[in-house]
Amino acid sequence: MSITDVRKKKLRRATILYWALLIYIVAALVWWFISLEKQNDVMRKFKINELQYTTDSVKSPAAYAIELEKINSEYKRNSTKYLGEGGIFLLLILVGAALVYRSVRRQFVIQQQQQNFMMAVTHELKTPISVIKLNIETLQKYSLDVDRQKKLIGVMLKETSRLNFLTNNILIASQLEGGGYQFTKEELDLSDLLKDCIQDFRARFPHREFSSSAEQGVDIKGDPLLLQMMINNLLENAVKYSPKETPVLAVLRKEPAAVILQIIDEGPGIPDEEKKMVFRKFYRIGHEATRKTQGTGLGLYLCRKIARDHNADILVTNNIPRGSNFAVTFKL
Repeated sequence: MSITDVRKKKLRRATILYWALLIYIVAALVWWFISLEKQNDVMRKFKINELQYTTDSVKSPAAYAIELEKINSEYKRNSTKYLGEGGIFLLLILVGAALVYRSVRRQFVIQQQQQNFMMAVTHELKTPISVIKLNIETLQKYSLDVDRQKKLIGVMLKETSRLNFLTNNILIASQLEGGGYQFTKEELDLSDLLKDCIQDFRARFPHREFSSSAEQGVDIKGDPLLLQMMINNLLENAVKYSPKETPVLAVLRKEPAAVILQIIDEGPGIPDEEKKMVFRKFYRIGHEATRKTQGTGLGLYLCRKIARDHNADILVTNNIPRGSNFAVTFKL
């Protein structure tokens, strides 16, 4: 039995126990109300019987009616009080139970996502390290020709870039959440930054097509490292989730009140119900057991965090006829 199955079994047991306790508490509250109502009725009948043997009441029907009305009024007041108190207690119990249930479920989901994240990070780190180690050992053992050496060195540089990309994502995410990153805002040319990022991806993925439609001289205020990381993550996401034979398009344009950056791919797209969830931390589309693409679930989360820190909005829409369109709107 896997760790996931064990955790699901524990969660199922905890859920059954939770609902059993909740039903017991509600049943006890209902029984408390019924008991108080019965006691209230018994007291009413007792006071009426006592009133019937009171001398003044027997001699004066008017006095009897007044006292009887007082007894009935007290009975109704007590019933209303018990019903009100019981209703408030029931409401507090249900609200508290809903909050506890929601919190526990969310904690379980986060714990599961963190476990998946650790597994993904372990795999993502292990793969480039193994490739680099194997290539170095090959260069040590064999006297290879220059072309072969260049090819192995190129593979190692590619895996090193991948390793550097992953570690940067993890470190920056940790620093941004912990407040340890020194955020700077300076005037920068977003057009040149986008151009540099695309050139880097063309070098990393020589068999992929990257096209750009960017206006020149688009200046904004921001942190160059964070903005570069956001663009790289969007490009990486487009490369990862679109077929190799399809192009990745980057669009940058300036409008009167905003600067809009778009990264467009021709992949399978994202279902409408998951378009907002993809920006959550550790969230990844699909099931862990059947997912084929690699990743940690940090890339798009970082893009949203960086966008918000730069007074920008990020959203994903469908690309026509197919694919995804990630748009970052910097408000001016």
